[in-house]
Amino acid sequence: MKIYQTITLLLILTFADLNLSAQVLGDPVDVSSDFQKSDNVYFVGNQLTDFNPATGEGKIKWDRYLRGLGLNFNKIDLSLSKGKATEFPGTEYDENPVLPFSISFISPKTIRLRFNSRETPFENKPSLMLVGEPPKDNSWKVEQNEKEIVYSSSFGRVKIIKNPWHIEFYDAQGKLLTRTQTLGDPNTFLSETPFSFIRRAEDLNRRFAATFELAHDEKIFGSGESFTRLDKRGQKINLTVRDGMGVQGQYLYKPIPFFLSNRGYGMFVHTSAPVTFDFGKYFDQHNTIYAADDQLDLFIFLGNPKEILSEYTALTGRSPVPPLWSFGFWMSRITYKSEDEVRDVAAKLRQYKIPSDVIHLDTGWFETDWRSNYEFSKSRFRDPTKMIADLKNQGFHISLWQYTYFTPKNELFKEIVEKGLAVKNDGGNQPFEDAVLDMSNPAAVKWYQDKLANLLKMGVGAIKVDFGENAPISGQYFSGKSGLYEHNLYPLRYNKVVADITKQTTGDSIIWARSAWAGSQRYPLHWGGDAENTNSAMAASLRGGLSFGLSGFTYWSHDAGGFVNKAPRDLYRRWMAFSVLTSHTRAHGAPPREPWEYDEKLTEDFRRALNLRYSLMPYIYAQAKDSSAKGYPMLRTLFFEFPNDKTSWMIEDEYMFGENLLVAPIFEEGKNDRQVYLPTGNWIDYQTGKIYQGEKWHEIEAGEIPIILLVKNNSVLPHVKPAQSTSEIDWNNVELKVFSTDKANVSGKFALPNGDLQTLDLNFAKDNYVLKNDFSGGKIKWQINRFATK
Repeated sequence: MKIYQTITLLLILTFADLNLSAQVLGDPVDVSSDFQKSDNVYFVGNQLTDFNPATGEGKIKWDRYLRGLGLNFNKIDLSLSKGKATEFPGTEYDENPVLPFSISFISPKTIRLRFNSRETPFENKPSLMLVGEPPKDNSWKVEQNEKEIVYSSSFGRVKIIKNPWHIEFYDAQGKLLTRTQTLGDPNTFLSETPFSFIRRAEDLNRRFAATFELAHDEKIFGSGESFTRLDKRGQKINLTVRDGMGVQGQYLYKPIPFFLSNRGYGMFVHTSAPVTFDFGKYFDQHNTIYAADDQLDLFIFLGNPKEILSEYTALTGRSPVPPLWSFGFWMSRITYKSEDEVRDVAAKLRQYKIPSDVIHLDTGWFETDWRSNYEFSKSRFRDPTKMIADLKNQGFHISLWQYTYFTPKNELFKEIVEKGLAVKNDGGNQPFEDAVLDMSNPAAVKWYQDKLANLLKMGVGAIKVDFGENAPISGQYFSGKSGLYEHNLYPLRYNKVVADITKQTTGDSIIWARSAWAGSQRYPLHWGGDAENTNSAMAASLRGGLSFGLSGFTYWSHDAGGFVNKAPRDLYRRWMAFSVLTSHTRAHGAPPREPWEYDEKLTEDFRRALNLRYSLMPYIYAQAKDSSAKGYPMLRTLFFEFPNDKTSWMIEDEYMFGENLLVAPIFEEGKNDRQVYLPTGNWIDYQTGKIYQGEKWHEIEAGEIPIILLVKNNSVLPHVKPAQSTSEIDWNNVELKVFSTDKANVSGKFALPNGDLQTLDLNFAKDNYVLKNDFSGGKIKWQINRFATK
């Protein structure tokens, strides 16, 4: 009877206390749940042994623990207590294993920690997530005594305490940034998770929990395109790629196992296995990284946000600059489905003088809607090659939708299965319901790229890389790895395959992708998925874009007005104003999307907003080149530019567009004003010329364009005359608009298409500003105007 009661209690604890719902196909993996089960064996890091400070290699002794049931005060708790070995034969298994550990240094600001849960060497195979083998930096100095080893660089210190084992990280001024946490850190009656790994009873696989200390006021940012509150402190985030189904939930189209802290450090978990971040949700003082991998590979970065992202993207790669035309307006809907429709929307864009560079054809360009076979419908497209050429002459590029899930009714299904190009099911024989193209199979990649190359050779400008989030996690892949490792890697492979063939065929670095993993920033660009048509979704989209940018991605877009239904008119108007001030601008979703299908006034609003974007194209393009070179996002949180402004770390509904423009979208229907926080310095309203003092909140009213747009004092913004497409921009006549409340020197950036990034330096002389350095050698006619301030 006692055994039966114990089992019953265990089942109740496993399924009720953990508040677990039934696992269904596609659910993200919550790795943390494994660390509450009493049938798993726990190994807690306790002591550093056999360590060579010169090489950074040694071992850690991991003490065995079990999670048991305890009755107290009419409740049951699960707690860890020392365990005894139960393996047989006992001579072959260690009760408290001693396993490999290493520390190495990639740069003066980047540390690498590696842990192994098995007595095997660390894997040093090439990684798709990295741009190459991480370099080794020899600038770190080492000192040691009986109790600890200390490594130091000009940017910080790492202290390894031998027994009980801990690692502590300090900045250059000696401030403790964070440190590992074990049992008793701190003493508590709660059952916390120490730095440990488990051996799962169900399959003997290992999982790691890397627990670090959080300061009482610490803030955490990143984790990919996460739509929840911008500061992730107090949240638990499951980093398993999943169709987000919108922008107001916890599913992630683009999870990235990276975060940064306002205390001056960041971390990257180098794995494609599922990861769960618990940023103080379960236990406020603990940041626990749960990884479904038997090796833990952590990179730690020291510095301010710009330094951290620069270090992270030096490791995982930076975005090349997409072609200039991609920065123009993308006109789309669900869906243009015939040559007549495409030619008609192109003609009306020019008729209504709506600047545009791209027309996107979504799911309807095949003979059967959604049945992706890489061929234009013969019944609705008379001559797609001529259509594409004609539109190119009018300044339009064509973007085409497709995906890599092939239904049984698709004529390509049989070929894919017979040639072994699809992911196999867990039995290793058949595909899943759909044939999911196996991107780890070189033969599948070549088959697929040949299909895309035919379209690109017709003149198609970009391929929409849709879906990719739900490659079977239980499937078998050509790589020899299971879906545990290939599921999250699928978007990165998918992004790379399409980007490579596009670059090879057209010379452009451009895709339009929905899913991503660490390293996908090397294959721009990505958009924010299927947003709902609400103010909340608009705000969530911004949070997702800012989080994405803080995860190493320079370029990001979103569907103006939301995707799911017809965009409400007032929302569409405000969202388009937001959209023109992001890296890329697209109208897409349920029809109609064309502004003339609403009314003349909305058409005027579109024209006005897009004329602003096209006139700012020299600023946008220069900021793109600068951001790509440094690994910075074009959409930046306020604290990214103003890390010493404490209030900036709390703002999630404003952003910097490049380094000079502050943008505050309007998220309420019928309103044209809002409260805006401005960081240090003076700020000039782009639309009204009013001057506002920084480090204050202001009630600011928008101008004709329904958005708040302010310019940082002492900036110069290059402008051109608005054009109907980027191909018509006159780069020989550039206006330099100076925004200054005094006569101090001003500066900005400029780049010609396919040219080098240049610095604009202007000095005040007599009654106006003068350009100090005409790098064009007189080829560009510069017109300098000081913006009228009020």
